[in-house]
Amino acid sequence: MVLHPSRETKLRGLMQKLGLSAMAPVDLGLLDQALTHATASASKNYERLEFVGDAVVKLAAAELLYELYPKLPEGELSAFRGIMVSDRTLATIADQYNLERYLLMGAAAYANPVGRETRLADALEAMVAAFYLSTQDLSLIRPWLDGHFRAIAADIAQDPTRQNHKGALQEITQSRYRALPEYRVTEVGQDYGDPERFVAEVWIQDQCVGIGKGQSKKAAEQAAAQQAYLKLSQQPPL
Repeated sequence: MVLHPSRETKLRGLMQKLGLSAMAPVDLGLLDQALTHATASASKNYERLEFVGDAVVKLAAAELLYELYPKLPEGELSAFRGIMVSDRTLATIADQYNLERYLLMGAAAYANPVGRETRLADALEAMVAAFYLSTQDLSLIRPWLDGHFRAIAADIAQDPTRQNHKGALQEITQSRYRALPEYRVTEVGQDYGDPERFVAEVWIQDQCVGIGKGQSKKAAEQAAAQQAYLKLSQQPPL
């Protein structure tokens, strides 16, 4: 795909802003598509790339968390990752690179500020997919994304509610919904000490908002509560 020289220059400038070489092995056609909204092109837009990028962003977060926190159980790692890859977090990262400046959109999208956070998050995921598909690995992604994810993970780790998310979650549900969270625990293993022996779901107003695993019912419930708490704490109050 041949890009207009001005568009190619702009995209290479974005790569340099990310800390990548302007001559890095990036498929510029894919990068251009990743930064094209459906209102600008019905056939060549970021929607399919965003599907891939959603998985790649989660992989990048999972690899980093696995390296940073070797002693954290799966349930807590999952809760950390959930907030790291949320639309709000990804849109904030996109804003730090002024990604909207590179995003081709129709007038209708520009006039709709309500969907801005989702657009930015989707565009960032699509851009990540373009990098991944260019190299088939995370070599063009983790060098700039790790720094953001490290800072977010550190903030989560220092959260004073971390060791009692059941209590923290109960405070949120009582203040917002006038209801208590409901825990549903299933024993899925028989071996004592199995870190995934129990699976807990936490339900609020007939909706499952968190899932956790643990070697005891209590541990599984705490892991589920943590995931739910991190999810709800990112949502604006009613």
